[in-house]
Amino acid sequence: MFKKIILAVLLALPFAGFAQKFGTVNIEEIFQAMPESATMQSQLADASKRYEEEFQKLREELDKLYADYQTLQNDPSTPESIKERRIQDIQERAAKVDQFRNTAQQDLARLSEQLSAPIQQKMTDAIKAVGQEGGYTFVFPNEQSLILYQGADVVNITADVKAKLGI
Repeated sequence: MFKKIILAVLLALPFAGFAQKFGTVNIEEIFQAMPESATMQSQLADASKRYEEEFQKLREELDKLYADYQTLQNDPSTPESIKERRIQDIQERAAKVDQFRNTAQQDLARLSEQLSAPIQQKMTDAIKAVGQEGGYTFVFPNEQSLILYQGADVVNITADVKAKLGI
């Protein structure tokens, strides 16, 4: 029995030298607290508003074409070929409106990615710096949906990262 205890202690000693330190960080909280994030949100809102205004103009033009068509549809003296041409115009315009909406969504997504990339890089650099300064082996995102269990020896370094960023 005594030999087993000694053997267990001898086996555990090398691992004691490899004590690891783990940290967690709330990325969303830091991102939202960064002043650059507010600027990014403002720029995205402005761009979105411009796209929305243009989209509204296109929709109004489409609605006007449709109203004109309704008037022609009710007029028995209008030839069928003119009515068909108006339907074609409405379908073409509707396709352009859809294409504009899709392009606007893609542009806004691209702008969001473009504006958030330097903010994310700055945040990542701060997390790495705090991790190195604190001697952490790993720093994990503190997303509640991802954490199944967190021991008492895991340190939340969100405040340290905010301090590093000056927020």
